[in-house]
Amino acid sequence: MNRSLKKDKDYSAWLKELKNKIRSVQIKAAVRINSELLQFYWKLGQDIVDKQKSAKWGDGFLKQLSKDLSSEFPDMKGFSKRNLELIRQWYVFYNQEDLIAKQAVSQLVQIPWGHNIAIISKCKNLDEAFFYVQRTIRNSWSRSVLTHHIESNLFGREGKAITNFEATLPAPQSDLARETLKDPYNFDFLTLTKKHDEKELENALVKHVTKFLLELGAGFSYIGQQYRLEVGGDEFFIDLLFYHVKLHCYVVIELKAGKFRPEFAGKLNFYVSAVDGILKSDMDNATIGILICKSKNDIVVEYALKDVHKPIGVSEYITKNLPDEFKSSMPSIEEFEAELNGADQI
Repeated sequence: MNRSLKKDKDYSAWLKELKNKIRSVQIKAAVRINSELLQFYWKLGQDIVDKQKSAKWGDGFLKQLSKDLSSEFPDMKGFSKRNLELIRQWYVFYNQEDLIAKQAVSQLVQIPWGHNIAIISKCKNLDEAFFYVQRTIRNSWSRSVLTHHIESNLFGREGKAITNFEATLPAPQSDLARETLKDPYNFDFLTLTKKHDEKELENALVKHVTKFLLELGAGFSYIGQQYRLEVGGDEFFIDLLFYHVKLHCYVVIELKAGKFRPEFAGKLNFYVSAVDGILKSDMDNATIGILICKSKNDIVVEYALKDVHKPIGVSEYITKNLPDEFKSSMPSIEEFEAELNGADQI
């Protein structure tokens, strides 16, 4: 490359802009190709269903069709017998009513084929399937993220937490904030003792912060653990502090290993007020508090949040527990280090 051009700031800036435009064109082309392919798959699925009803071609129809199409189009991988069966299954799953079918096609062609297969393979009904289709479009989920959310039943958990968001947040933000919460949170990626405390839970979540963020959902950005706030000369420490890039607000998360108690709401309300007063800028929306506890009495939670003026939501969590007897039999950190040191001397 010409050395003078390489050092030229105007050329470098233009080249960077040009590269971004090319990437954008590549993405748009890939989306368009995906859309056209899936529209073809939809029509093919309809044709297969119709032919199987009207023509007497027998059980070997799809096997022969796969052989003929693969022979004619060897570079296309979508004509295996298994994929033709999936195309038919995909069409049948959504083609329960004409209105639903028309709605389906316009949305389904916006996500990759593999995502579509994951959804129809794991979802029980159309409401659940459309939920994951729409969230995939909105959040640009990868297939692994989509699969995680389906298997952890995000559809059944999202927006089910008890909150006071409607009373404390403006309508657009309150709706999005309510969608953000889940009940329960699924922390099955953790292994905790049955009698774990808040510190053990908190440390485990921080250790697995990537999976924790995946469970929290799109938009959460991790800021810190035991985040220090100084109020009137006194120190206070928030269990976990996040920023939500879509809600444009700080999110305070407090963890409780036991059952919800009304005083928990008061403490969280204080933390939310403190973050609003100390960290929040004029560009940020109101801070939200989330209390995640082992169990809760919904009526007690509703009374506890009734006259709280800061936006707070309360959810439960579920996790796999390590039996207590295993904890005592596991070596301590010091014992691990002693063994390692001993091994080094062999």
